[in-house]
Amino acid sequence: MKKAITRILFVLFGWLFVLLGIIGIVLPILPTTPFLILALAFFARSSPHFHQMLLHNRWVGASLKQWEEKKTVSSQTKRNASILTFISFSISIALLYGRLELQLFLFTMAIILLFFIRRLKEA
Repeated sequence: MKKAITRILFVLFGWLFVLLGIIGIVLPILPTTPFLILALAFFARSSPHFHQMLLHNRWVGASLKQWEEKKTVSSQTKRNASILTFISFSISIALLYGRLELQLFLFTMAIILLFFIRRLKEA
């Protein structure tokens, strides 16, 4: 019984992180990849079907496989993530013209995110 409840909770958390990852595609403050990596970890412990579904996804599957196997990302993935982060945060900061405290917050978040992207190991 306890094992079944844990499995259900892990599946629910997996889907929650998939949903947050999808939202993160549109919102610059939510990082997509870490949420999908968390979803992959929860599915690995609860649902082989959903785990394989993520690993075979045509958009993110290759990157998730590489992360799962080697804990690395490709240089192209790092470059694309950095460019998209820069663009999305720049647009958000521009849209908040006149709200300096929010602009500074977003700028700080962008710098932190770019720092973490840079620190990821490359394959």
